[in-house]
Amino acid sequence: MGLDKIWVFGETNGDAVASITLEMLAAARDLADTVEVFMAGDGDDFAEELGEHGAETVYSTGDLDGGLQGVAVAAAVAAAVDDGDGPDAFLLGTTQDGRDVAGRLSVKLDSPVITNVVALEADGDELIGSEPVFGGTTDVRTKNTSGKAGIFLVRPKSFEAEGVGGAEADTEDLEVPDLGAVGGAKVTNSYVEESDGPKLDEANIVVSGGRGLGEADAFTMVDDLAKTVGGAAGASRAIVDAGWVPYSMQVGQTGKVVKPTVYIAAGISGATQHLVGMKGSKNIVAINKDPEAPIFAVADLGVVGDVHKVMPALIDALKAR
Repeated sequence: MGLDKIWVFGETNGDAVASITLEMLAAARDLADTVEVFMAGDGDDFAEELGEHGAETVYSTGDLDGGLQGVAVAAAVAAAVDDGDGPDAFLLGTTQDGRDVAGRLSVKLDSPVITNVVALEADGDELIGSEPVFGGTTDVRTKNTSGKAGIFLVRPKSFEAEGVGGAEADTEDLEVPDLGAVGGAKVTNSYVEESDGPKLDEANIVVSGGRGLGEADAFTMVDDLAKTVGGAAGASRAIVDAGWVPYSMQVGQTGKVVKPTVYIAAGISGATQHLVGMKGSKNIVAINKDPEAPIFAVADLGVVGDVHKVMPALIDALKAR
């Protein structure tokens, strides 16, 4: 016996549903009889895509006029639960808005948040979430025993998004109650980092650089190779902490989790923190001058050599094809 109903927090990237939402819908379909989505904005714009991925109903707040998503969505969902329309569990992505909604919903429903979830399983009418600990070396299984609907924050790329050819989802209004003073906060501006290639956590090919590059200027090799193969550039925590590249490029337990078709690790030793973020890649290529580097333990193809010699040769060979 599984769960009766799961609600998934819907997020969007412009005119499309965010990949994390589609990933959670895939997980929810295997766990519950009914899967529904709750979201800010206009659900009608995304009902077709969400229905294709198994959502039966989309509950949406409508235009929030610049208000914070977390404030309005959590209040609206809590009101719906009080009216008896709530689910057995909530799935939200480990994103900025997902964390905000989850925290506020936790307070309103008096239900704890189970964070950093990478796997889910049904236990009767409750969910168990698996969370990696100790640098990803082991997983802890956690269940909400409060008697309230469980709230789970799911890490991106933990599940495979896959459409099922479902019909367009029904749409219903999610009534937002009076938010009081907290509803006065407005988003006046947002910054979107410019990129001329695929997003790091959605790219089919990722090229990441680490401390073995030697200096910040050498990261241009990583950028060049990523552009040559139509992929995205990433980085280890070591060079992010050193200020060579921005945090948005970090792959690892405290950065982005990626699962590309090809992952190229250049000058990365393979600390556990980094491996957590990329070990699910289908094909891993490692370039490192240390034959004992831990990265070779997970690599499908290992090149023992100086990145300053291997990378330029690889780039030239690919450009010549």
